[in-house]
Amino acid sequence: MNQPYFRAMRRSRQQLTQDRALEILQEATSGVLALLGDYDYPYAVPLSYVYSEGKLYFHSAMAGHKIDAISKCDKASFCVIDKDDVHPEKYTTFFRSVIAFGKIHIIEDEQEKLETARKLGKRYNPNDDESLQKELDSGLSRMHMLRFDIEHLTGKEAIELVK
Repeated sequence: MNQPYFRAMRRSRQQLTQDRALEILQEATSGVLALLGDYDYPYAVPLSYVYSEGKLYFHSAMAGHKIDAISKCDKASFCVIDKDDVHPEKYTTFFRSVIAFGKIHIIEDEQEKLETARKLGKRYNPNDDESLQKELDSGLSRMHMLRFDIEHLTGKEAIELVK
């Protein structure tokens, strides 16, 4: 998953293990997707997601800034904040976060689109298959499913949490 062209973390003592970074991706419910937007300005958008087997999946409207950016450039990053405890008296934050780097694509295969939409739906409403099926029957044709193939994953936490 880690590629040689991604830079090493400067404060390596604070780096999370790959297993811990993956746990955070599996447990969190939202993050921020960063893309190359209009006129090459960064475009970052908060999204719900599901992680499965080295990939992140998102749903999207059929058109808009996100889809335009993905069509222009498939490189992206996705950040999840696991902990954010402000300690004003120390002028710091005790944080824990994960950043994934990779390539993002619109899923074209209808079967993969259905399977990933089902994974996403079960993630947020795990015990209502009937309702999910109704939602998919009525809405799947009016949305995109996006697949983010993780090439590099890194996690970091405040030094105070490492101790």
